[in-house]
Amino acid sequence: MRWLKFEEKVEEGGERWSKPHVTALSLHSLLELRTGLRTGTVLLDSPARNLKQIVETAIATHALQPEAKQKLTSLLLRSPQHHATKNQLRLMAELGTPCHRDAAQKRSDPGAEIAEAPLKEQLTNQFQKKLPAGAEVANILVGDVDFLEKPFAAFVRLREAVVLGALAEVAFPSRFLFILLGPRAKAKAYHEIGRAAATVLTDELFQRVAYQAEDREDLLAGIDEFLDELTVLPPGKWDPVLRIPPPKCLPSPHRRISMHLREWKSHCNGTMSAAADRHAHGHPHVGEELQRTGRLFGGLVKDIRRKAPWYWSDFYDALNIQCFSAILYIYLATVTNAITFGGMLGEATENMQGVLESFLGTAVTGAVFCLFAGQPLTILSSTGPVLVFERLLFSFSKDYGLDYLEFRLWIGLWVAFFGLTLVATEASYLVQYFTRFTEEGFCALISIIFIYDAGKKMLSLADSFPINWDYRTNDVTLYGCACNVSGAGNASVPTDALLVPPGNASWGLEAANWSQLTRTECLRVGGHLVGNSCNYVPDVTFVAFILFLGTFLCSMLLKRFKSSRYFPTVVRKLVSDFSIILAILLFCGIDAGLGLETPKLIVPSEFKPTNPQRGWLVFPFGKNSWWVCLAAAAPAVLVVILIFMDQQITAVILNRKEYKLRKGAGFHLDLFCVSLLMILTSVTGLPWYVSATVISLAHMDSLKMESTISAPGEQPKFLGIREQRLTGLMVFILTGMSVFLAPLLKYISMSVLYGVFLYMGVAALSSIQFMDRLQLFLMPAKHQPDFIYLRHVPLRRVHLFTLIQLLCLAALWVLKSTVAAIIFPVMLLALVGIRKAMECVFSQKDLSWLDDVMPERDRKEEEEKLQSIPEKEESDSEDSELMYQEKGPEINISVN
Repeated sequence: MRWLKFEEKVEEGGERWSKPHVTALSLHSLLELRTGLRTGTVLLDSPARNLKQIVETAIATHALQPEAKQKLTSLLLRSPQHHATKNQLRLMAELGTPCHRDAAQKRSDPGAEIAEAPLKEQLTNQFQKKLPAGAEVANILVGDVDFLEKPFAAFVRLREAVVLGALAEVAFPSRFLFILLGPRAKAKAYHEIGRAAATVLTDELFQRVAYQAEDREDLLAGIDEFLDELTVLPPGKWDPVLRIPPPKCLPSPHRRISMHLREWKSHCNGTMSAAADRHAHGHPHVGEELQRTGRLFGGLVKDIRRKAPWYWSDFYDALNIQCFSAILYIYLATVTNAITFGGMLGEATENMQGVLESFLGTAVTGAVFCLFAGQPLTILSSTGPVLVFERLLFSFSKDYGLDYLEFRLWIGLWVAFFGLTLVATEASYLVQYFTRFTEEGFCALISIIFIYDAGKKMLSLADSFPINWDYRTNDVTLYGCACNVSGAGNASVPTDALLVPPGNASWGLEAANWSQLTRTECLRVGGHLVGNSCNYVPDVTFVAFILFLGTFLCSMLLKRFKSSRYFPTVVRKLVSDFSIILAILLFCGIDAGLGLETPKLIVPSEFKPTNPQRGWLVFPFGKNSWWVCLAAAAPAVLVVILIFMDQQITAVILNRKEYKLRKGAGFHLDLFCVSLLMILTSVTGLPWYVSATVISLAHMDSLKMESTISAPGEQPKFLGIREQRLTGLMVFILTGMSVFLAPLLKYISMSVLYGVFLYMGVAALSSIQFMDRLQLFLMPAKHQPDFIYLRHVPLRRVHLFTLIQLLCLAALWVLKSTVAAIIFPVMLLALVGIRKAMECVFSQKDLSWLDDVMPERDRKEEEEKLQSIPEKEESDSEDSELMYQEKGPEINISVN
């Protein structure tokens, strides 16, 4: 048997280890373990360097007969027999080889004395890959013998961890040794006590005691603390044969220690525990990034100083295959987004801004932002709210006879000026008022826009590729379509008949039958199509929907593949990292195999403005009156509100504490870069760009890091995001090169890319708490998940909070879709005011669980209360947590 985090045992037949499971112990075995520690031998900080010295020291403390001592020493120094886990392919190869029995005989002879040096099987054991660096072993030796009249128990802690030869399954240094041998009458009891000892030694809190204990009483106190946290299941209410699977999430050791400290402090202050719980549940308080300096551009200077030491690491940290997957995924998403919004801008502005301008602007602004911004994981893009403003601005300019690009230039310059003013005055300090309520409302809106646009684009295929709903199999002989020409060249032909012309070379149709002309040829010679199936495009629409939904479902399935039971961990992780790329390749291959003319990704092949009437530079004077440059300040106020809210809400979402970013944020620096890029895009007549929430979240999701070393049964731990600048930079470089990649990109189906859009929208929408609370409306109380906020806030208050959030989202959507969209930026700002007004309806306690507490007096009071916990105790907790991570013992039980 062995423990790392959970129990594993060798199944009957000795061929395989069991699945890891939570240890189920009897209370009697724990009490017997406590008795054994109280009455047996306890050696702390033993100077022994090998197993023989340990055994001799432990036996010397017991009053045994010389013969019994000799037999006991001989027994404990026997070489153990370990079960080695074999690779599946190797096992199959051995089954087909007649000499596999000889290979099994190479194991250590159980009757021989234990070797002092590690065996080859220990050094090559694959199980050691599961152990973190610095791990130490605790060995549990229990069994029954016929030469002892009463139990022999000993607990040994070595002063320095040493490798005890072939004792452990792997060649890792041992720190602890627990021995329990006794008469044969209680063999099962000894085995259960050994399991109890192993379970206690793998407990994080008891490990702290075991490493720091100075005498026997300290160990007994540790056992008592373990018993205080024990949960007892009554007999007859569950089946002990069933193995409890490991939970998906375990409380951290630091949290358990903190709970003990709060319980101790609660005797002096009853409100301390609740305040600390609310503090831990909410978002972090104002960090260094949002602390005001009181100096012009003080926040910007701090951002630059904070990010500068990390700058070069932002490039070499990207040397990982995961980044290659992220580049391909985000590149295709960015290209699709550029084509989609470029086409919409072209329709809204009569091609004053089109697809090529969208590609060029995305490449230039995105690359510059990734090189110099404070948060390079952000992806810049045209967004729905900006598109709405561009449409309204063009209509206004056309109605009042203004030059659109010149008027837009002055608006952009004013926006840049206002933006730089906000940076200078450290206005990003206001970001702390963007709570979960505001973040989720904005994120949900952008996610729904992605989902809606993807569905809308797919439904529009029915117009370009109509479905013949009137098709009947019995009427197949009646369907047809032919070219009808009412005259060509110098010939005069009847208008009511389908003509077969003579071989007239002047028509360019030598010896050709009119009915054999293609659609293009027919239209070229001035003909038109006649027939009841001319507008029927077979299968395209339905196949496009299959590609669309198939890409979405395949992406979801492959993304979750790393948590499946198939294939080794490396393969599962690789498939998960490349899930979107694999889905795109799979369904593009299906599309190519079917050979249908589904809509493909078409990018511009020439580098020139979409509208030939414009150039690459916009001049500030000449076409509009002089006062336009001053009047542009009014709409610029609305744009700067939109840019500020869009940019900073996205930045707040990306810099959440749960993403474990270690290089810090740069709110002021990001806004500074966006403001300068506003000047560049306005002068060149390119679209305006701001942080794209959904694509940026997809970028973050594709760069998540998880622990590669985890105990059997333990879920991989989320380590953070791979923070670097190279993935975003390469994405935008490839976007700029897309003009030259047009021959290759034309094989990618737009239906597949719209499926990726749907996946990104659904993934972003499912990541917010708002969706969980929305589902509670449809769930009976007994079937609702055990969300933490449901334990502290009445359900009706949860529903009221969700309903207000839903009404705000609906108002934003309606506002965006109507002629009142010009005030959309103001409505975004109003979300903060609505959240502030909710404090009159909800208590601070309810808001602390459902949302973030606003940075007001109540938050400061709770902060002061939490700071009353001594710093020394907090430091001890952090040190102990580090100790658990470095010295998580592996337990080996040998039952003889």
